[in-house]
Amino acid sequence: MTPAAATSPALFALDKAHSAAPSAARPQSDPTRKAAEDFEAVMLTQILDEMFAGIEPDATFGGGMGEKMFRSLMNEKIATSIARQGGIGIADAVQRQLIQLQEGNVR
Repeated sequence: MTPAAATSPALFALDKAHSAAPSAARPQSDPTRKAAEDFEAVMLTQILDEMFAGIEPDATFGGGMGEKMFRSLMNEKIATSIARQGGIGIADAVQRQLIQLQEGNVR
């Protein structure tokens, strides 16, 4: 458990759910899948950062300056969890393109 997860019940629950979730359909050792999921996590982090940009911290997630400081880390953790559990389809498209590049089948 990370220090941020220890201070936020939401992150603790997310860590617990992520570790208990079944692995994706593709093996974790597939480097193209991992790269694609990492890319999707970065994209989702950007989306979440924009979604939460105008929302002030409140008591729901602990509130205060701590939440304000660690919100980007929470968004990153949520995005990584979403990407590892199937995501929104970005990783699938990126993985197809990576495989085409590796095979030399780029149009």
